[in-house]
Parts: sequence; C-alpha cells; structure tokens
Amino acid sequence: MQGMTAFTDQPLEDQIAQWRTYLRRRHAVHGPDVEELEGHLRDQLAALIEAGLAADEAFLVAVKRMGHLDALSREFARAHSARLWKQLVVAPDADTPANTSRTEILVVLSLAVAAGLAVKLPALFGLPLRPDEEVPPFYFRNASLFVFPLLTIYFLWKRRSGVASGLWLAVPFAAAAVFANAYPFPTRGDTERLTALHLPIALWLLAVGVAYVGGRWFASGRRMDFVRFSGELAIYYVLIALGGGVVTGFTVMMFTAIDMNPGWFIGGWLIPCGAAGAVIIGSWLVEAKQSVIENMAPVLTRLFTPLFTLLLLAFLATMAWTGNPINVKREVLIGFDLLLAVVVGLVLYAASARDPQAPADFFDGLQLLLVVSALVVDGVALAAIAGRISEDGFTPNRVAALGENLILLVNLVWTAWLYVRFLCHRGSFADLERWQIAYLPAYAVWAALVVVIFPPLFG
Repeated sequence: MQGMTAFTDQPLEDQIAQWRTYLRRRHAVHGPDVEELEGHLRDQLAALIEAGLAADEAFLVAVKRMGHLDALSREFARAHSARLWKQLVVAPDADTPANTSRTEILVVLSLAVAAGLAVKLPALFGLPLRPDEEVPPFYFRNASLFVFPLLTIYFLWKRRSGVASGLWLAVPFAAAAVFANAYPFPTRGDTERLTALHLPIALWLLAVGVAYVGGRWFASGRRMDFVRFSGELAIYYVLIALGGGVVTGFTVMMFTAIDMNPGWFIGGWLIPCGAAGAVIIGSWLVEAKQSVIENMAPVLTRLFTPLFTLLLLAFLATMAWTGNPINVKREVLIGFDLLLAVVVGLVLYAASARDPQAPADFFDGLQLLLVVSALVVDGVALAAIAGRISEDGFTPNRVAALGENLILLVNLVWTAWLYVRFLCHRGSFADLERWQIAYLPAYAVWAALVVVIFPPLFG
C-alpha cells in the first residue's frame, strides 16, 4: 500500500479493509488491481474529509462515487446502500462526535436568525418593511448584503479558515456596501435596478465561492464542487420556499378564522426573515449531506435539457415563420439573459455528473443541439440590441444586455466547438469541463463592472 493515504481513524480503516476483503472474496480481485482501486477510494476519501464530511459518511459517499468508475465498487455500493440511507434520515451514531454536530447546528441556527434580523435592522434607521407600503429600493440593492456575509462566515468556520482569510473576504463586502449605497441613484433609475441584479452575482462568485472552496479558487475541481453546491442549494431553497408557502397559507387560514389579520406579520416578518434565514439553512443541509444526493441537479438537467431544446427550436421556427423581430424591452432583455444563463447552467451540471472518460452518447448530441439553438437565439438578441442602440443610442439596460450577451456568446461558441470536437473523437470531454470552470470568473468580473462603473457612467 505504499503511496496511499493513511487515515488515523481506525473505524475508517476497518471499513476500507471490509471493502478490500469484499473485492478479494466475492470477485477474486487480487494484487495490483485491488491496490489501484483502493488508491482511487482513498483519494476520494481524502477530498471528502477535507471538505468537512464525517469519516463514516465520507466512506459511503466515496464508495458510491467509485460505483460510477468500477462495476465491482458499484455492486458493493448497492449491497451497502441501506447504511447510506440510514445516514440520511437517522441521527449520527456513536462514532460521530455529538458535540461537533450540536455545535454546528447551533452555529447554523445563530447565523440564520442573524440573517433574518439583519433584514429588519434598517427599520431602526427609518426604512420600514411593511406589507402595506412599497418596499424601499434600499432593500433590493442590499438584499445580498443581509445574507451573504453570514453565509461566508459559516463557510470560513466550516473550513477552519484563518483570520487573514476572513479579513480578505471582508473587502468585497465592504466595497459592495459602498457602491450599493454611496452613489445617489436616481429615483427608479435603471442603474439602481442593474446594481440590485448584478451585485449578488459578483458577491456569490467573488466572496461566497472563495470561502466555500477554502481559498483554493484556482483548483478547478473545487470550483466544480461550488457549482454543484450552488445547484443543490437552489433546489433546497425552492423546497424550503414551497414549505414556507404552506406555512403561510395555514397561518392566514387560522388567524382569519378568529377575525385577525396576520398580514403585518407575514409581510413584515415571516416572508422576509424566512427568505434570508432559508439561505443559511439550505446551505447547511447541502453541506450536511454533501454528495449523498448531489445527483439531484444532474437528474433535473437530464429532464430539462430536451424541454429547453424544444422550446428554443420552437421559438426560432416561429420567429422565422412570422418574421417578427425580438422586442427589445427591459423585461424581455432580462428574460433572454436568464434563458441563456439556464442553458449554460444545464451544460455545467451535465458536465458535473458525467464521467469524462465515458464515450459520447445521445445526450451529448442533445446538449450540442441545445447549445447551438441558444447560440442562434443569442445572435438574434445581439442583433436586435445593436439595432436598437444604433437607432436610439446607449442606455444602461442596453449596454448591460449587450455585455452579458457577448459574454454568453463567447461561452456558447467555444462550448459548441468543444462539443463538436468531442463528438467527432478529436477532443476529450475534460476539455469542455475545464472550459466551463475556467470561464466562471468572467461572469463575476462583468457583474462587478456593472455595479462599479455603470452608476457614475450613466448618472
């Protein structure tokens, strides 16, 4: 076993020994083959334990992952899947330090409560948040600043990062607070809306993402882990929101039954505070069961890829048949950018779940069709935006949409090229995965430019 990682956790070594014995007895695998498989298993274990998983859970997840690489490990994973399911629904066993789990729960709950209270903090300075009044623009500009700093603190604590890392990550939040509030935005101005839309993107990638990967942002594998985390958090957040909607409905029903109006509580406390705290709770849930259910987002990718492909093809066919151009309005531009961002997300999550060594299949061809369709739609949108700018001049919305569509265009063009090379057996899927991960900072840089430059430029 020379060169393999040695773990100090004796129960973990016992589990590895059980897995090794299983391969030898059940399938007569011996010598170098066992050592090679064990080397892969230990590499997975080291990465998962470093990410914060308990040793026992890391072993089960690693075996599940090995199941995608080797038929023998897959059979072992199936035979022991009952233990994995129990860890999803049963409290930690005696081998898991109870104090560690209890401490993390207390930290998470404290940060979630702090996020909820942070939303109400501006009311002390004359900025109330009430259901019977229009929400002040201040809340939209600073929505990410209520939650993301606390989520960053959780990851810093979880990854055991040093004080220096925390101070460095405080810089983007301080700068964001200045740019979101110091500039005198015109009432209902476009630059204010653009700041509210782009600031969360910049902070998510430049601050939260760096904290999540423990400062190793330039390690492509860790960036892909953050991509997976983002997708799982989105799913958890939607599920929590649906549950919150049920709670809200029952709250209205019960208090209305006794002739009480709970609107002040629901609109002023339950929804805003719950929405902020749910980000922390959802992140903890993803971390607590990291990689155990990380295939949820890729499964949804398999479902929605053909649906979005049909949608884009139907849109292009209808536009070509009718000859109707795209109506370049603010809401339409935002909608098209979101649509193209969803397409890029589908490509990302498909890559995150795929074995880079597997040969091309039908789904890869479908992904290429989706990317090409999105590329055509992006080109049509860019032509419409350029035409509108040439006729009526520059506005913040048009310039922002132009930049975002150009950034997406570059990504889609190179993604399509890499897919073609892969399908023609002239390139590897790993090239496509590396490209998607390497391109992530481009979105953060553009979002930061919109927040910093657009207000004075178009003021």
